[in-house]
Amino acid sequence: MPWILLTLAGLFEIGWAIGLKYTDGFTKLVPTVLTAGSMVVSIVLLGLAVKTLPMGTAYAIWTGIGTVGTVILGIVLFAEPVTAMRIGCIALIVAGILGLKFVA
Repeated sequence: MPWILLTLAGLFEIGWAIGLKYTDGFTKLVPTVLTAGSMVVSIVLLGLAVKTLPMGTAYAIWTGIGTVGTVILGIVLFAEPVTAMRIGCIALIVAGILGLKFVA
């Protein structure tokens, strides 16, 4: 169960990171409320997950999920560049996430 909570926390982190773009500097009410809500849910789920998971591992995985998801959605939604180096770096982050998951 803590791994599911951690995964969900990471997904909500992606939501708030992408949501920041849509808030237009926190000038748009609905995107701002949704982004703030995603932030709260993400932190609460992370807090629940670290009750049983090692803090360093959980935090690294949480930020890793957020980083990878945000980069991928940046490519899809905002036409950010796709280069071999970016894909290679994403692959390294995914490898780190999987490595931490298997040694925790």
